[in-house]
Amino acid sequence: MTSSQPITRRKTRQIMVGNVAVGGDAPISVQSMTNTETCDVTATLAQIQRLTNAGVDIVRVSVPSLDAAEAFKHIRSAVTVPLVADIHFDYRIALQVLENGVDCLRINPGNIGSEQRIRAVVDSAKDKGIPLRIGVNAGSLGKDLLRKYKEPNSEAMVESALTQIAILDKLDFSNFKISLKASEIFMTLAAYRSLATQIDQPFHLGITEAGGLRSGTVKSAIGLGALLMEGIGDTIRISLAADPVEEVKVGFDILKSLGIRQKGVNLVACPSCSRQNFDVISVVNALESRLEDIITPIDVAVIGCIVNGPGEAKVAEIGLTGATPNNLVYVDGVPDHKINNDNLVNELEAMVRKRVAEKQAASDNLIASG
Repeated sequence: MTSSQPITRRKTRQIMVGNVAVGGDAPISVQSMTNTETCDVTATLAQIQRLTNAGVDIVRVSVPSLDAAEAFKHIRSAVTVPLVADIHFDYRIALQVLENGVDCLRINPGNIGSEQRIRAVVDSAKDKGIPLRIGVNAGSLGKDLLRKYKEPNSEAMVESALTQIAILDKLDFSNFKISLKASEIFMTLAAYRSLATQIDQPFHLGITEAGGLRSGTVKSAIGLGALLMEGIGDTIRISLAADPVEEVKVGFDILKSLGIRQKGVNLVACPSCSRQNFDVISVVNALESRLEDIITPIDVAVIGCIVNGPGEAKVAEIGLTGATPNNLVYVDGVPDHKINNDNLVNELEAMVRKRVAEKQAASDNLIASG
């Protein structure tokens, strides 16, 4: 199922975070952040593995101390996913993780200290080819900006970003991306839109401190969705007070809903009503749970009645339409066979997995022959 309204991406330069390209024509990447104690290497590695299994492209790890920097060294050596070290205030920590191995530093040059200390960090990053992420947050703007603007707003956020960028420009460093996050949607949108007209660095998108799983998902979908539809954004993180794995799922669902990036099962389902010929909600919940491990893109439609079912089923690879006495299964838009309610979930799961296996085999053959 393809989008009828393709999105024209904002033209940006491209940076590399490990082996993941960010910006330019690279796919929009999905990030998350560990919430374990970084010095607990075992717990942090376990969480990174769960994020990797969910399909995360980049993982950020907080490194608040030199002990955490040492732990980060062991974490970095044990995983393949690119890691961003989140560092504030202490330039020695930044220098240490640069030595220990890191794929990107999340810092604000302005809170690292003197120009000499900033230069030391930037020179080391430049020497090792490591990009930076400047992270502007409405909740941590400098005192001068708050005195000038009285309260956090988009203008203050943009000025903060430009101040940080000026420091890097002075040091002849352009290998960076930037974020402008607020918990208020309109402030975030205004800040990104304004800065997008002034620089060509890639943007990391997020609504910071968005909330719990449900409310944070809604806020993030509205805010990030609006920017992404305008072509703004090169990498995203959904900030939820929830299991970080949920951030990855929501991130991919947002990209999938906009036709920007396809990963896993795109499940179209009706909300159900009295016309349904099977329990749509239980079937959809069961399928979503069972098929979470699939990363190959596939469109599946589950519609409870004959009114809207055929139309949706005809544009899906596998579609189910409720009917009496038996439901109708479509394959590639063509009626294939009938199915009763007794083994509905098991049969649909088997069909999806068979189709995914066929697509993967075809892809493997294409790679081998090329």
